[in-house]
Amino acid sequence: MPRLPSVFISHGSPMHALEPGALGASWVALAKTLPRPKAILVASAHWEAEFPTLTGAAHPDTVHDFYGFPEPLYRLRYPAPGSPELAMRVRDLLNQLGDRAGIDGTRGFDHGAWSQLLHMYPEADIPVVQISVQTGLGAAHHIDLGRKLAPLRDEGVLVMGSGNLTHNLREAFSAMRGGAPVSPLPYVREFQQWVQVALEAGDAQALADYRQRAPNAVRAHPSDEHFLPLHVAFGAGGAEAARAERVYEDVELAALAMDTWVFH
Repeated sequence: MPRLPSVFISHGSPMHALEPGALGASWVALAKTLPRPKAILVASAHWEAEFPTLTGAAHPDTVHDFYGFPEPLYRLRYPAPGSPELAMRVRDLLNQLGDRAGIDGTRGFDHGAWSQLLHMYPEADIPVVQISVQTGLGAAHHIDLGRKLAPLRDEGVLVMGSGNLTHNLREAFSAMRGGAPVSPLPYVREFQQWVQVALEAGDAQALADYRQRAPNAVRAHPSDEHFLPLHVAFGAGGAEAARAERVYEDVELAALAMDTWVFH
């Protein structure tokens, strides 16, 4: 089987699971360009833990980890199997490489995993395992984590980071309350462009230090968790040696950059 790339997806609102729009169409198109994976490992912004932790259930539940949305959204299910074998493989790999890693045998799939997989692989017949992010350990840790996961790409595993390229919810909700169409805030475009330059240059140090070096980094990410999955995907793709390709670019609600990146 050919080596798989790694990918980073901006998953946005859970409503994309119900009303996919152009973003959902881009997920469908992306899946068609990828070799069919044997399994999928998702680093989701919506699971934070002290150390890398993996879902170990054979049949994980679909978790609706949000509130205040239309009732039909809560009826959606993504019944993909888990893979206890892959969870143990990743745990052992990380432990051998000096990380403390563990398995949670009861946790289900949060919407950082299932909302895009629902469109990418609607048959739900590919095993999926989630891995947590460790927000307190910062960006460099997650690039290193991705590098440690890179061998999985030769084993038919699609390593996916799921977060958002920018994630200032306060400003996004303000735009939503306004009701009228809104243009992207200038700082969002500046941050997108900075990330594009860093990824295409394979500049791991810049990405590790993004909070000090990127324009308006703290405004783009008041907290780190939605950006760290990008660092995992970048590391898994080969970091400095990866060829970074942006396959989707948009901004929703003025403040949410929705870019998708593939690391070849």
